Amino acid sequence: MPVEFSGDEALRRYGRYAGEPSEEQLHRYFRFDDHDRGLISTRRGKHHQLAFALQLATLRFLGTFLPNPLDIPEVALTYVARQLDLPIHQGKLDRYAVGERRWDHQAQIREMYGYKPFSDPPEVLGLVRFLYARARLTAESPSVLFDLATARLVERKVLLPGVTTLTRLIARVCDRAEERLWRDLARQPNASQRANLDALLQVPEGAHVSPLERLRKPPTSVTPKGLMGALKRVEAVRLVGVQGVDLAAFPEPRLAALARSGMRAKAQALRRMTSDRRLATLLVTVHRLEAEALDDALTVFDSLLTDLFNRIDRRADEGRLDTLPSLEEAALRTHRLAVAFLQTLEDERRDFEAFIRSVLALVPREQLQQAVDTIQGLTRPRRDTHIENLLERYGYVQPFVPLLLNTVGFEAGDSGRPTLAAIRALRSLERRKRIATDEVPLDVVRGGWEKVIERGEGELHRPAYTLCVLENMQSALKRRDLYVPASGKFGDPRMKLLSGRAWEALKPELCRSLNLDPDPKVVLTQMSEQLDAAYRLVESRLPENTQVKVEEKNGRTFLTLSEDEALPEPPSLIKLRAAVTALLPRIDLPELLLEVNTWTGFAEAFTHLSEARSRVDDLALSVCAVLLAEACNVGLEAVTRGDVEALRRGRLSWVDQNYVRAETIASANARLVDHQAQLPLVALWGSGQVAAVDGLRFKVPVKTIHAGHNPKYFGVGNGVTYLNFVSDQFSGFHGIVVPGTLRDSLYALDGLLEQNTSLKPRQLISDTGASSEMVFGLFRLLSYQFSPLLADIAERRYWRMDKGADYGRLNTLAAHRIDTRLIAAHWDDLLRIAGSLVTGTVKASELLKVIGVKPKGSLARALEAFGRVPATLHLLTYHDDPQYRRTIGTQRNMQEARHSLARAVFGGRRGELRQPYRTGQEDQLGALGLVLNAITLWNSRYLGLAVEHLRAQGYAVRDEDVERLSPLRFEHIHLEGRYAFALAEAVKQGGLRPLRDPDDVLNE
Repeated sequence: MPVEFSGDEALRRYGRYAGEPSEEQLHRYFRFDDHDRGLISTRRGKHHQLAFALQLATLRFLGTFLPNPLDIPEVALTYVARQLDLPIHQGKLDRYAVGERRWDHQAQIREMYGYKPFSDPPEVLGLVRFLYARARLTAESPSVLFDLATARLVERKVLLPGVTTLTRLIARVCDRAEERLWRDLARQPNASQRANLDALLQVPEGAHVSPLERLRKPPTSVTPKGLMGALKRVEAVRLVGVQGVDLAAFPEPRLAALARSGMRAKAQALRRMTSDRRLATLLVTVHRLEAEALDDALTVFDSLLTDLFNRIDRRADEGRLDTLPSLEEAALRTHRLAVAFLQTLEDERRDFEAFIRSVLALVPREQLQQAVDTIQGLTRPRRDTHIENLLERYGYVQPFVPLLLNTVGFEAGDSGRPTLAAIRALRSLERRKRIATDEVPLDVVRGGWEKVIERGEGELHRPAYTLCVLENMQSALKRRDLYVPASGKFGDPRMKLLSGRAWEALKPELCRSLNLDPDPKVVLTQMSEQLDAAYRLVESRLPENTQVKVEEKNGRTFLTLSEDEALPEPPSLIKLRAAVTALLPRIDLPELLLEVNTWTGFAEAFTHLSEARSRVDDLALSVCAVLLAEACNVGLEAVTRGDVEALRRGRLSWVDQNYVRAETIASANARLVDHQAQLPLVALWGSGQVAAVDGLRFKVPVKTIHAGHNPKYFGVGNGVTYLNFVSDQFSGFHGIVVPGTLRDSLYALDGLLEQNTSLKPRQLISDTGASSEMVFGLFRLLSYQFSPLLADIAERRYWRMDKGADYGRLNTLAAHRIDTRLIAAHWDDLLRIAGSLVTGTVKASELLKVIGVKPKGSLARALEAFGRVPATLHLLTYHDDPQYRRTIGTQRNMQEARHSLARAVFGGRRGELRQPYRTGQEDQLGALGLVLNAITLWNSRYLGLAVEHLRAQGYAVRDEDVERLSPLRFEHIHLEGRYAFALAEAVKQGGLRPLRDPDDVLNE
């Protein structure tokens, strides 16, 4: 079975010089000590000494000898010759390259320096054991194992074998590891459980799909019926009977890889697998399905209650509006009553009977009672009307309550125990008609519910109590006071934080890597000094900072900042932009993708879902077609061609189902980002240290539980937000799909911690919606700079740590003091959060969703207090440093330009995302992000080519103008309507297409 190496880049650079060694590599591998020089000097003839030295350096650097020992970069040859003060006689070296002496030198080097052949049994056995252990414990690709094997052999002075020998060895090891894993997993279930697993693939008589297909299908409807279907799905998964099988001893990455296969592969493909592999895949899949089914069911439950509460509140508001005319009449009648009463007070006789007669003459008793009822109804507490309206809808929720309580296994922390007790009580009283109030816990009954829970004579109002418990259940789940251990999404992330020995072992290393002292006093002193210095610096510059004014208003001090003027575009920039735009070749999007693939091999990162080494002819063509169909939102039919095997409908559908998924898209995207970072032109745009995050909204017009409502962005429908992270090199390095319009702040750190490219951004820029003091705190803990663009900057608070410090005109501005005692008391917990985020045991978004819910606990308040230091530093720097503001503005403009390109690409089907399931949404928007990066890379490379062309023609190109060019323009790219996947032969071979002649009208 041939090994598939994602992008065979490892094979291309194996045992040869892939490029010129860096200066550091030259010093490390090509410099010789006295011992080396002594051995080199014993060779006869200076050209033999040079050739011997070159072979020695090559062996150290590559781990093997070259067929042509002098096939090395010029820079390495020159470096060695100068170091040894040896002449370069090219003719003699050429004769050496084909002579017999080279073989003698290789044998001498192996013997003198202790290099062993690959055939050495102990080394081969050790390598096999090493690779087998890695393959067993991880889900690393063959390419990664190939690199690890190469590094191990070089380190242990073992001559590298031929590339085919090593790849075949890795293939055998991977096969053995997989077969062992399948065999061990297949032994875990008993005979009955194995029969149940196999039955999942059999299509029952009269049915159209297998039970597994039904179990894998998530719910799409946010209705009571949809919730009951989601809960029955949980029950059906449990009925398979394998949840008790313990898989804790198996490595998580390998289980995750099997689960991905089982969740997406068709039943026919699973049936064709070997017995062990089929049982292993089904076992892990069903194991994971319970958590996914619970996640979906609880998502429907949360959305269902939220929608019910919103509709009740809207109806109450509409009712208030409908009664406004009655309110006017009631107010007029009340006015007449008040006037009559005041007149009676002025009358000395004060005949109360006469007063009553005069009132009733003005306002009849019936109208007066009606006015009182109207005013009372409109002025009742909103909570009372909410409960009354909710009780009217009890029949809406009642059908699913028993199934919900009996299916979901809730647990609780200390603050959630009253809610958990109420849930258990409600579950035990399911079939009883009359229940006394003292039979159930009433700790959750608060506010307006107290008035309606008791019917009278101590009898419980069952509907009211049920609705009260459901309301508490929803809010407790959001805070994770109540959680579901078997669920992934609704478990308690605080349980995932590092603790015990694992935390104590990691703590010293974490503090060193993040430059955080384990002693809070040291950290607080450093932060106090930094904050103090910032206040003093800003205050000292106020006289010369003409854009900032200190103003007093309503007893408060404000810093007002006048808007920065946009940097003018010099004539040289306008001229340069027009010149390079005229040179960029016209191109169709399919050709662009294929051409970028010839540079980067990104299509090779797409591996088969279950047959990891399965390859077909022209796979890159099929992958590019599927990516374009997804990114342009046109569907596979638009790119299907019956006369091209790689573009037939069946092939494209097969590739879409088996190759295009989140992890392969991320792997391919990393290639594009890494290639972009290496372009000389890109270095003028940025170093990759700065990035921005922002959300791109998409309407989702299909029934789904994975979309949210927001009239501002989606009108009356639902939608999702695609949070994309863009570096200052214009490349998107990560994307996250969230339902609705959840705050960016929840996911800002996820993008930095989860991305797998070579970029290491340290500063993240966002909009106002992502700013919160807790986010500032997390960024500071992890040594990142958080720089949101604040629309409400004048309303922000400024904090201080030294209450006695004198900051001159800024004294009253820094009116709020940070609670350092709270930070110190929770410092170890804050460090533990940082360690858990760095190691990936918990995600920042999961943690923020829980600890950020009001009322906030002491740990959340400590994190907020810690975050007030970087938040204040950001405010002070933003006012004081125009370059800091410009960096933020530039990155935000870059993000907006990328969004415009995304909208132009994703133009099919009115730009609406029509994927009902989360996986489909992630895959399609991931494909969009990948295509955007391909366009950016193509533009960047040809922009660089155009700039060099202009310089060669004597055009005066200024670097400061090149810095303001953008690779996000797309006027020269045909994005829609023509989907022909073909490349010119020269471009296929890696050449570039000629620049366009600006004067050639036919080229327009």
